[in-house]
Amino acid sequence: MTEVLIVLACAAGAYLVGSVSPSVFLGRLVKGVDVREHGSGNAGATNAFRVLGTPLGVVVLAADVLKGFLPVLLTARYIGNPSVTVLVAMAVIAGHNWSVFLKGKGGKGVATGAGVILAMMPMIIAILVAVFAVVLVLTSTVSIASLIATMLFPVLTIATAQPLAYVIFSLLGSAVVIYGHRGNIKRLLRREEPRVRLPWTPR
Repeated sequence: MTEVLIVLACAAGAYLVGSVSPSVFLGRLVKGVDVREHGSGNAGATNAFRVLGTPLGVVVLAADVLKGFLPVLLTARYIGNPSVTVLVAMAVIAGHNWSVFLKGKGGKGVATGAGVILAMMPMIIAILVAVFAVVLVLTSTVSIASLIATMLFPVLTIATAQPLAYVIFSLLGSAVVIYGHRGNIKRLLRREEPRVRLPWTPR
């Protein structure tokens, strides 16, 4: 019974950590704006770059990655059960996507998911980040890069013979992220998805 309570407490704590939105907090504190009322209306790192600018966008990105990384790393290190680690991973991503502090709304789970994978499977996240960067450079579209990296995640997890719990997580986590991008997918199909301006992009 005690072990069950510990697991539930870890999952609940991870959800609350994931629910904290750096983009909303820093937007209000530093710029006096709510990122959800500008740009794409999303509370994630990508919209933070658009609305708050690059310096604050970098801080938001780092914070979103960190809040996914720390709970999972601590769980993997001190509990050591892959199934419990996956439960905590899903809880922190759920908190980011459906924050209790933002009335059930939030980001899309890409940056927080990256932090989670970094704690669980660092070699795989290195490959996914490289793929994301290459696709972003080629397309200048964050959503395309995110979706391709997301779909590649379970393939790499299976190919590298990760524990079954991690494989299930990769499938469920990818489904959650893709679902979170449903609006982007519709805009991509209509060719209305905004592109990011890279340093070498012509004005």
